[in-house]
Amino acid sequence: MNPLEAALRPIARVLNRNIRETTPARELCGKLDGTVVAVRVRDTALTAWFLIRGDELELTADHDGEPDVAISGSLVTLARLAGNAGLDAVRKGDLEITGDAHSAERFQRLLAYAKPDFEEELSTVVGDAAAHRVGEVVRGIGKWGREARSTMGANIREYLQEESRDAPSRYEADRFAADVDALRDDVERLEARIDRLRGED
Repeated sequence: MNPLEAALRPIARVLNRNIRETTPARELCGKLDGTVVAVRVRDTALTAWFLIRGDELELTADHDGEPDVAISGSLVTLARLAGNAGLDAVRKGDLEITGDAHSAERFQRLLAYAKPDFEEELSTVVGDAAAHRVGEVVRGIGKWGREARSTMGANIREYLQEESRDAPSRYEADRFAADVDALRDDVERLEARIDRLRGED
């Protein structure tokens, strides 16, 4: 069996269980009945096909035919597809969506309803207390990562602007823009004066 196919089967089971337990998700499945969505990992040959039939999803690594909706992005971006993070990724251009926009929006909402709760899934294996602790650690790592990225960006910007002088500071950029505006105005006044002098001749 294709390794991707084997990995998709348990994901499909969890998604379908959550769809069965959520009325809005079942309704969205009904509206998307017959829709085929291809989710592609950018710059790889990996594609997961979502075939929506009745009130459930079938996930497969292989499908003949064209999808109604194709979504492509990095693995990290695709993992955030469900929820507001997915919408933000579309706005920023991190996710590329082609095909029927209405179906794409419904599919995104369906995933938001069907996505598994990490702690709840883990609690069935290790128990509630351990799953909660693992969840706290994961959230802490995520917060640390966001803060580290922000700090690193600020440090790189400061180095380029203050230490290496490879990039202008905001003050220098604003001053340069003001100087350009002043020069443009001076040139326009000079042109007007030349036109007036020519008219007098």
